Amino acid sequence: MNKLIKDALALTAITVVSGLLLGLVYGITEEPIARQQEKAQMEAYQEVFPDAESFEDYIDAGDETMREVLDENGYGAQEIDKMVKAVDADGNQLGFVVTVTTSEGYGGDIQFTMGVADDGTLNGISILSISETAGLGMKADTEEFKGQFAGKNVEEFQYTKNGASADNEIDALSGATITTNAMTNGVNAGLCAFREAEKGGNE
Repeated sequence: MNKLIKDALALTAITVVSGLLLGLVYGITEEPIARQQEKAQMEAYQEVFPDAESFEDYIDAGDETMREVLDENGYGAQEIDKMVKAVDADGNQLGFVVTVTTSEGYGGDIQFTMGVADDGTLNGISILSISETAGLGMKADTEEFKGQFAGKNVEEFQYTKNGASADNEIDALSGATITTNAMTNGVNAGLCAFREAEKGGNE
């Protein structure tokens, strides 16, 4: 009986010490991880809106109005994680940076930022998280693919396997139609969110 009690006490002590050590490690690493994530986010903002001097918070994930707008427009599989205003050195608004997550990827969620100027021109895309098939869907994170969206001012994009012939068309990734569809719908959801923001729907 005494051995059983001793073993139980020893196990309890090990569990408590392990928990304390895990808590200590988390406390030490939490702030550096948060700083790194913030740095990566700001770099992505600057990549898609290089003319901006700063970025001001506009909406965060869970905004009910934006969720309703996306659902009404058929973007139920997309989420607006964050939206910020791109501002110049004089404080003038240049447009918006939208962070989008689409759940339609072949390998799971794809998250990216996109910059849209006030006139509706899409500046560019920066992918934050993607785990598609190597050599196929992962080509979505190449300039050859992302560059097809840049500099375009369209209501929405569509993809084609027969060679893009209009501003609103992009060439699908060979062998990765699911990834192409996910990215196209994600960008279109971001454009939808931009139009809502331009109307002042979340002010």
